[in-house]
Amino acid sequence: MNTSLAAGVVQGASGQHVVGRFTAVYHVNETAGRIAARAEAIAVEQSVEMPLTAISDRAVLDNIVGRVEAIKAVDEGLFEVSVGLSVATSGMEAGQLFNMLFGNTSLHPEVMLKDAVFPDELLAAFGGPRHGISGLRQRVGAGIRALTCSALKPQGSSARELAELARQLARGGLDFIKDDHGLADQVYSPFAERVPRIAEAVREARANDGGRTCYLPSLSGNLDQLRRQVELARAEGIDAVLIAPMVTGVSAFHTIVRENPDFAFMTHPSMAGAARIAPPLLLGKLFRLLGADATVFPNYGGRFGYSQDECRELAKAALARWSKFPATVPVPAGGMTLDRVAEMLEFYGLDVIVLVGGGLLSAGTRITQETAAFVDAVVRHQTA
Repeated sequence: MNTSLAAGVVQGASGQHVVGRFTAVYHVNETAGRIAARAEAIAVEQSVEMPLTAISDRAVLDNIVGRVEAIKAVDEGLFEVSVGLSVATSGMEAGQLFNMLFGNTSLHPEVMLKDAVFPDELLAAFGGPRHGISGLRQRVGAGIRALTCSALKPQGSSARELAELARQLARGGLDFIKDDHGLADQVYSPFAERVPRIAEAVREARANDGGRTCYLPSLSGNLDQLRRQVELARAEGIDAVLIAPMVTGVSAFHTIVRENPDFAFMTHPSMAGAARIAPPLLLGKLFRLLGADATVFPNYGGRFGYSQDECRELAKAALARWSKFPATVPVPAGGMTLDRVAEMLEFYGLDVIVLVGGGLLSAGTRITQETAAFVDAVVRHQTA
């Protein structure tokens, strides 16, 4: 499989075409006797989407039509199919890249997008994270250690109530406090009121202890709204935000990243389970490609069904050496409790943000003390 083709340009009857290819890797439930034809059908569907006999342009046939690069048996009735697709078809745009990777084929329930391999020219065009794990550590004054985070909940709370909760969490010494991803611009907690209140509360809470807590507001809405929210956050001295790319749209996410290179972006997995894209690829690799500095995902043993292997592979994809990209920080979450902190650190190591939400919020009047205990447990684990 050749995934490092230099991008050349050829002239065909319908214009110029970039020659380079990226590779989409699918897992397909099919019989041994039918898998070769099925693989060819996927290659055509994900490229020109029409009978090849109806195409007379040689450049299209040679450089645009998808190519089956490999077929490998994975299990009884399950095959891995690798298809080379033209870089030119992506338009170097996030939504179109997703479309070419899995657009029409996502409508076939027996096919999963398992992985993707990209040439250097495509990696350079999308750019990856701007800050990554080192930039997030710098924001909170942390050395080479695991980081801590919690979330502001529940839905329906007023901006004043959320600010008071943030104050108590910040007094406990957390590195990061994020909006719950469901907090948007609702009437009970408008973004323009909530963000200044919480930012001020967090600043006041850490004013006397010399520590730094970074507050990440949740961005939502269309591209115009996202831009206004970023500017409001910037006016409050905030330079890190939360966003759910599958809700706002991957193109809008990538645009906001490119327009705000000084901001760090933590991505949320909401709606990521609606597409049959393997979590390590989507949350660990594709979100990283588009600019995620940290990626939230469901930890094994929590409220969701991710396995240890999926979580391990996801964290590996986020942290692996990849082009010139900074490492994206894994953020395992989803029903985590304080008694699992040591287990999580043993599993993920120090390059992680440990997110405990409801497990802290249920502490009631002892929330600041329980938060401090959480932070202390993380620090003690890595110095023991």
